[in-house]
Amino acid sequence: MLSSSFTRVLALAGMSLAFLLPASSADASASLRTHAAAKGKFIGAALATSPLSNETSYRNIAATEFNQVTAENAMKWDATEPSQGQFNFSGADAIVNFATQNNQQVHGHTLVWHSQTPSWVQNLGASAMRQAMQNHISQVVGRYANNATVVSWDVVNEIFDENGGWRTSFWYNTLGQSFVADAFRAARAADPNARLCINDYNVEGINAKSTAMYNLVSSLRQQGVPVDCVGFQSHLAIQYGFPNDLQRNLQRFADLGVQVRITELDVRMQMPRDATKDATQATYYRNVVNACLAVTACAGVTIWGFTDKHSWVPDTFPGQGAALIYNESYQPKPAYNAVHDALAGGTTTDTTPPTTPGTPTSSNVTSNSAALTWAASTDSGGSGLAGYNIYREQGATDTLLAQSTTNSATLTGLSSTTEYQVYVRARDGAGNLSANSPPATFTTTSGPGGGGCTAAGTVQTQWSTGYVVQPVTVTNTGTSAITGWTVTFTLPAGHTLTGSWNADVTVSGQTVTAKNAGYNGNLAPNASTTFGFQVSRPNGNTQTPSGYTCA
Repeated sequence: MLSSSFTRVLALAGMSLAFLLPASSADASASLRTHAAAKGKFIGAALATSPLSNETSYRNIAATEFNQVTAENAMKWDATEPSQGQFNFSGADAIVNFATQNNQQVHGHTLVWHSQTPSWVQNLGASAMRQAMQNHISQVVGRYANNATVVSWDVVNEIFDENGGWRTSFWYNTLGQSFVADAFRAARAADPNARLCINDYNVEGINAKSTAMYNLVSSLRQQGVPVDCVGFQSHLAIQYGFPNDLQRNLQRFADLGVQVRITELDVRMQMPRDATKDATQATYYRNVVNACLAVTACAGVTIWGFTDKHSWVPDTFPGQGAALIYNESYQPKPAYNAVHDALAGGTTTDTTPPTTPGTPTSSNVTSNSAALTWAASTDSGGSGLAGYNIYREQGATDTLLAQSTTNSATLTGLSSTTEYQVYVRARDGAGNLSANSPPATFTTTSGPGGGGCTAAGTVQTQWSTGYVVQPVTVTNTGTSAITGWTVTFTLPAGHTLTGSWNADVTVSGQTVTAKNAGYNGNLAPNASTTFGFQVSRPNGNTQTPSGYTCA
């Protein structure tokens, strides 16, 4: 029989052996963990110690549905070392013991973070702070170094600001950037076999913050710092849109040679709940799981809790909630079904199409583009509303002009002085299409015959007080090359530009003018380039820029 430490070394060479080797196909009604294991992945949940001790339904679901657990708070610094040198592992041990009893793996969270760290740490000088950090890591990681259940750790957590700069935490202000490498080296010394991760939020899409993370991970690994994996927290909200380049971003990091994982998934909504919001939430959950399944180096998905009864969201985001896959009465929601069916291989019995979208309304019509909006559809079949297809009516063969995940779209690459009759069809997660919406007709304006360009912006990431638009795609729609471009758009009232990249940007009032940089102005016909920007806005305001034009 293999010793527990040797078994753990084998497990950490990739994932656990049970996860690495796909099991036989699971029954369609099997648990989440059974389907995940069959795919060679984990499906995890963050667990809190109080309901784990006191609520039977909580314990039963945690044990039967998940094959990985994360301590929501019990392994953080304020819980494990509230006073210098005085350690308390009662909560952490309870999580580990529960996982061991239920054949689950534990991901340790988190060793070095700017939050939930006692004031005694924050008030230390540089030398004493570095020593305290190294000792804390040695004691906490070292306690579980020979425990086959605890297989990975979030070593550092949330070290970047939204614009990609370093967060000016007490760690950074006292120790500079070096604390990150020092923390990883201390963790490797404490447990040579644990997988060591860096973790952050709003890095799910390709933006300034995730690119800063990417560059840091690349640099640290080149220096021999033992960064083994990258965690993408994925605290999403349906009112802010889905990061559609999540899979591409996961693969980007995987190409650095690290494991990637979704670490803190939840999808909140403005309360109260309704069927439409539930359907959108289910689609987001499905999209995240599918993105992980599509990337070999993605180890799995952890949901930040599992029941709305014990979610952190309502206290942190007033007026928002219902972010998890079980409701407050421990009943599974459509989001649970979406996760289950994605892990089960997309199995669904949904044959009900979404409702018909409203009549499109056109605006900002130019010689080669037009903006469309329409009343949203709903989906009651269980697979969730996935998005919309926009078609041009052309008789026997209608042309698909665009697809969108929201009830609006900007059509680009249109011909000048041309009448377009368009309609919209909604699609759900099972592939069912709605009936055609009533058509709308518009005519593009006249335009130059040689050069011309369009600009279309995509909101990639949003939070309560800001957002990132990436990419803004600039396309040469003319028949000859262009040597420069200028894009203008309007920020909603109260919104302030806080950063930009790949363009020379100026602001006058709420009007933003973005001109090409020195390296991306030359575009051949049909060629395109991109730029991006970040904006702050009043808390709770969900508006985004409009009226993109290109010249």
